[in-house]
Amino acid sequence: MKLSILPCLAILLASPAMAREEIRIVGSSTVFPFSSAVAEQFGRNPDFPTPIVEATGSGGGIKLFCSGVGEKYPDIANASRRIKAKEFALCNQNGVTEILEITIGFDGIVIANALWAPRFRLTTEQLTLALAAQGPLPEYWSDIDPSLPAIAIEVLGPPPSSGTRDAFEELVLHQGCKTTDLVACEGISMREDGAYVNAGENDNLIVSKLETNPDALGIFGFSFLDQNYDVIKGASVNGVTPTFDAIASGDYTISRSLFAYVKVAHIGLIPGLEGFITELVSQAASGEEGYLSDKGLIPLDEVQFLQNGNRVKNLTSMTADGLR
Repeated sequence: MKLSILPCLAILLASPAMAREEIRIVGSSTVFPFSSAVAEQFGRNPDFPTPIVEATGSGGGIKLFCSGVGEKYPDIANASRRIKAKEFALCNQNGVTEILEITIGFDGIVIANALWAPRFRLTTEQLTLALAAQGPLPEYWSDIDPSLPAIAIEVLGPPPSSGTRDAFEELVLHQGCKTTDLVACEGISMREDGAYVNAGENDNLIVSKLETNPDALGIFGFSFLDQNYDVIKGASVNGVTPTFDAIASGDYTISRSLFAYVKVAHIGLIPGLEGFITELVSQAASGEEGYLSDKGLIPLDEVQFLQNGNRVKNLTSMTADGLR
């Protein structure tokens, strides 16, 4: 007897497409090691595969996240700065109307160089004069201040799509500009004549380049300094060296919040997504004694931590209030 395959094909075509099995996370290279650590911990649960985490930069990750709803779009976007009003509007235009904003913790932005290179003691004003496109464009650090090394300015850092770069321009260039003779503080930006080198989104690559180049400095999140004290050291800024305690206390002023944005519509669609974000905001992970502290994450204070957890528990969607 011959069996027809047509009924079987009809059943397959009528069935809904299987949802993606693994959680997909994109975004900030600064948040990447923290998100990866949680993904690794979550992946130990035999019921779910380990989430896929990609370092695409904050801006690039949010753009992917905001492209639409459904299994072909990311579930979470990590960011080392808050989502912008125009990005939030893009999300809404593409049907991403329910977004859960999670504050993971705090991080410092450090200026570091090789362990065996000269130690730098800098101020935000000196950094502004050295790196601002609207500044004097000095060739050597000693051109700014004779107390600084007489070596050419070469700073490796993140690209324009990076939240770390956005935060550095806001926290250093904008602030440092206020105490200089520069007049274009509002539109101040990184110089593009070669003294500042766009080194991409891979902060580990910057660290490896610093090891072999004693004249170069690098800009990245504190966690990469914290994990590489055997090969690099942090410069003091305004008299304060970047340490866990100095960032947590606010004494080291070049610091910012780290975020994860979750597509609420994907909860229930992507297996394990709710469990993953619950792990992310747990005491065991991002609490004061959590395993993310060992990787350099500065935890939230008790009140902020509880508020964060409640937003996740209730899946409270954010609004555009306060976005810039």
